[in-house]
Amino acid sequence: MPVRTLKAAALAAALSLGLMAAPGAQAAEGHIEIPDTRFAFDGLFGTFDRAELQRGFQVYKEVCAACHGMRLLSYRNLRDIGLSEDQVAAVAAGYQIQDGPNDDGEMFERPGRASDRFRRPFANDAAARAANNGALPPDLSVITKARVGGADYIHALLVGYEDPPPAGVTVMEGMHYNKYFPGHQIAMAPPINSDGQVQYADGTRATVDQMSRDVSAFLTWAAEPELETRRAMGVRIILFLIILGGLTYAVKRKIWADVH
Repeated sequence: MPVRTLKAAALAAALSLGLMAAPGAQAAEGHIEIPDTRFAFDGLFGTFDRAELQRGFQVYKEVCAACHGMRLLSYRNLRDIGLSEDQVAAVAAGYQIQDGPNDDGEMFERPGRASDRFRRPFANDAAARAANNGALPPDLSVITKARVGGADYIHALLVGYEDPPPAGVTVMEGMHYNKYFPGHQIAMAPPINSDGQVQYADGTRATVDQMSRDVSAFLTWAAEPELETRRAMGVRIILFLIILGGLTYAVKRKIWADVH
């Protein structure tokens, strides 16, 4: 093969390898390390802290619900985080829910009931975009399952705003710098921006970090309300398999004892 042809082939191979390696290099360069936040529900034997979930719901209701809905949750589901029947009824009744049509064929509003879904903050997606500079606030029902990192990512996002941004970083108009958001520029203004923004009913000091942790835990419960039941069942199955394995081995030893 002529030398010129060999050089051309080598150059083509090098370019091909470079193009194949480029995405990986870019991904590594753009990787954002999310801090590991310790939650009560972490690990095989982790469980939800009901007090934490109730505080998280309070943060959602007083801060997040202005823009973000949770269409997969009903008010009656709040019994699972420790609210009583009367408390659930009071929470639901605090919202006006569109219902109907009535006998005249018209829609009407009524106080919410425990069986109602969480009320949406906007009538439709177009209204949501119009109120948020063109950005559509995501529904939070399963947000911790939809984002890599789950509750750790949500917590990091909420505490990751920096104003002013780092030196040399230019933030586009209408955007905000967040060190944990992909690209570091996010349309959502910091929703939890100061200590004491929420007055916790149980007297817990409401720091930005505490409120972010609590609402992250609540959103995890909303996405996986069966988490504790599933883990408990998994532990029972593992114990059953261990016992079954031991019995099977003992029977095998008994049956084959004379052969050996």
